[in-house]
Amino acid sequence: MTDASSHFKFQPESAHEQAARDIAEVPALEIISSAALHLMSAAAIKCGLSEDTETQKAADLIDLDEARKLITSLAGLVTAAAPEIGNHHARPLRDGLRSLQLAFREASAIPDAPGQGPGEKFTGPVS
Repeated sequence: MTDASSHFKFQPESAHEQAARDIAEVPALEIISSAALHLMSAAAIKCGLSEDTETQKAADLIDLDEARKLITSLAGLVTAAAPEIGNHHARPLRDGLRSLQLAFREASAIPDAPGQGPGEKFTGPVS
């Protein structure tokens, strides 16, 4: 006679299954906000807005080509998400985006024409 438990072996959940289950529990607003904050943080660093540390200067991290891509992606996300998440949640994201667009303009040696800066095809000209 065999033990019934020998027929049913515990199969641990794969990491992929666990990640899918975890992400399914997170509200869309939190995922959108988290993605926007990651884009904002990366763009700020690439625009030279981070603080100097003992080992690295913020100016050494400036990469305006990368910043342009990040800011444009952020602008697309914020513009598309705003109607879904509501003005209350979109306003701080728009404010952060605008600050990054202005910081990019300030850091750039050759300014973009009005309406041609990063993300301005989604937001309109920023001045």
